Amino acid sequence: MENIRISEIFGPTIQGEGALIGQPTVFVRTGGCDYRCSWCDTLHAVDSKFRAEWVPMAAEEIFARVQELSGGKPIMVSLSGGNPVIQPLGDLIALGKMKDYSFALETQGSIAQDWFADLDVLTLSPKPPSSGMATDWDALDACMQAAHDTKTVLKFVVFDDADYDYAKTVATKYPHLPVYLQPGNHTPPTDEKTALDMDGIMARMRWLVEKTIADRWFAATVLPQLHVLLWGNIRGV
Repeated sequence: MENIRISEIFGPTIQGEGALIGQPTVFVRTGGCDYRCSWCDTLHAVDSKFRAEWVPMAAEEIFARVQELSGGKPIMVSLSGGNPVIQPLGDLIALGKMKDYSFALETQGSIAQDWFADLDVLTLSPKPPSSGMATDWDALDACMQAAHDTKTVLKFVVFDDADYDYAKTVATKYPHLPVYLQPGNHTPPTDEKTALDMDGIMARMRWLVEKTIADRWFAATVLPQLHVLLWGNIRGV
């Protein structure tokens, strides 16, 4: 088994966004990413300057820590990053499944893996124009195909009209997938509670709700980052 670069493992807490918002989970956050989004809110798991903090761990070590945190009781495990897909997570998922743990993963859809089919929930979050990144449509298609029967959803960070239009374009391309919209947050997480632009976040939330309703895009679900509203941008909650 190959080692997996780990940025942090924490929980149980709740999932703060997307299709599993509010659900108890343990987070396994990997280190490294093939993107560099302009507003990345997890730079500690992306930027190579934090590489010394990432710990190479075997799947057995990671799962033992997950079991310790959950008290041995099966729980949803959220695989995140960075981009967790660049790590060899298949063995970890297989170990957890043998003990009745569930697995959800979020990725931008830039790399497909055959073990997507073993996930319980796959969140594809292609990055909009404000990120400064370009979408590889063939790679996104490949991710859809690799998921097979896994529950797959789309999630978009939205800062402005261009991001909103991008989300609608992608959703139109994949009309069978549930869509979640999330107002953008510029503030990266830290080890201490920091001042957030909460007025800006809530203003974007109201704007996004009003725009979606006025546009009669009733199939989209608009949600905040619940963990940010509850705890601010503190790491590990």
